[in-house]
Amino acid sequence: MPGFSDRDRGRDRGYGGPPRFGGGGNKSGAPPGKFGNPGERLRKKHWNLSELPKFQKNFYQEHPDTSRRPPQEIEQYRRSKEVTVKGRDCPKPILKFHEAAFPSYVMEVISKQNWTDPTPIQSQGWPVALGGKDMVGIAQTGSGKTLAYLLPAIVHIQHQPFLEHGDGPICLVLAPTRELAQQVQQVAAEYGRASRLKSTCIYGGAPKGPQIRDLERGVEICIATPGRLIDFLECGKTNLRRCTYLVLDEADRMLDMGFEPQIRKIVDQIRPDRQTLMWSATWPKEVRQLAEDFLKDYVQINIGALQLSANHNILQIVDVCSDMEKEDKLIRLLEEIMSEKENKTIIFVETKRRCDELTRRMRRDGWPAMGIHGDKSQQERDWVLNEFRYGKAPILIATDVASRGLDVEDVKFVINYDYPNSSEDYIHRIGRTARSQKTGTAYTFFTPNNMKQAGDLISVLREANQAINPKLMQMAEDRGGRGRGGRGGFKDDRRDRYSGGARSVLILSPGH
Repeated sequence: MPGFSDRDRGRDRGYGGPPRFGGGGNKSGAPPGKFGNPGERLRKKHWNLSELPKFQKNFYQEHPDTSRRPPQEIEQYRRSKEVTVKGRDCPKPILKFHEAAFPSYVMEVISKQNWTDPTPIQSQGWPVALGGKDMVGIAQTGSGKTLAYLLPAIVHIQHQPFLEHGDGPICLVLAPTRELAQQVQQVAAEYGRASRLKSTCIYGGAPKGPQIRDLERGVEICIATPGRLIDFLECGKTNLRRCTYLVLDEADRMLDMGFEPQIRKIVDQIRPDRQTLMWSATWPKEVRQLAEDFLKDYVQINIGALQLSANHNILQIVDVCSDMEKEDKLIRLLEEIMSEKENKTIIFVETKRRCDELTRRMRRDGWPAMGIHGDKSQQERDWVLNEFRYGKAPILIATDVASRGLDVEDVKFVINYDYPNSSEDYIHRIGRTARSQKTGTAYTFFTPNNMKQAGDLISVLREANQAINPKLMQMAEDRGGRGRGGRGGFKDDRRDRYSGGARSVLILSPGH
């Protein structure tokens, strides 16, 4: 595998290296065409609702404290938290944890976290989900959405009959990547232990045996990537007859990755009167169509500005340059970032090949960098992420495989070495920093090859009240773009003031 000799050299510098794992690992849920046609043996079920066992899904009783809150206070809360709701009979948000009336064993786990109040998506999402309604949540990663759907799932499961031998899960969470699925599983395990519910994580690139054993023993919650789940459904290792609570997490990302046919085949295996919750960071027409097809009379909750917007706690700096200049600029930037302490940094690149090449060059020059992309085995990916998470290799070089679902709390810098294919991906990448109300800095190298995206990038910068590089404005105007009227230029002293820090960089690429 590329780069191991550099890792070995890196050991001499004290940066360690993984054991020599085997080949590239198989891919979970590859888009159709890569490995045949996943799910072709699955037949669409024709459901007769009158023959299906009845189940309960509305468990919400408004707390007296919520009921007493006047409409003006509710409107003020929604305005201050940028919460927008659409749909019929949307309940009031709950402003304190006790108003959700979760079981005591769930509340005990929450109280150990020392949180003060629910996040906006939890505040508005919990009463909708507990009420058995279908819902769409549009919120950025890091907004607390995992608990927004998992805690109502626990309540839902506790009101269903016990699993019998041969039953599949009651709650199914579909996620686009192994990393996100594993992250959700960690949360499900923590809260499931308290409620004596079993969960498992199903994804490609790992041995099937342990996953099959979990399913055969019976799990109430299954978190899965589409490809591996379809594999198990086709060969009869699990079924979705008992599934009454379906979550589609990061639906926009799953569509980007070509999973729509697999998602549709999976949903065809689930009874149509289920409760469905769909989560997305963006709301393009393809995601809207999925919501229309899968959800009934749903409530839509938007957190943040309705237009494409980035986290305002991130300082965004755009350097307009040529491809030839990027490597020198990257090294100068890292010297500045790493001058005080090893700040965790993620560097995003476009392709797996560039990820490997850049990782090799940086390690050769003594930088504690490691690379991650979709062709790495699951074992190596886990190892690299742990080295990054605990600061042993503070520079991560990556493709877009890690732009979502990568949950490392203290990333200080994101560098877009290659600009992504869309503004949505740009927002997801830079969202790896400034999580949980912290601040962070994003540097972007923007070349003439990216010219067609200049207008969109200017819109994102302007919405977040960022200084706009005059060269970027000029590029948009040259293209007849939407770049007129920017606010002021790029100042080097501004960059210097915000980029103190150390050698902690992670480089990721989209070629997965």
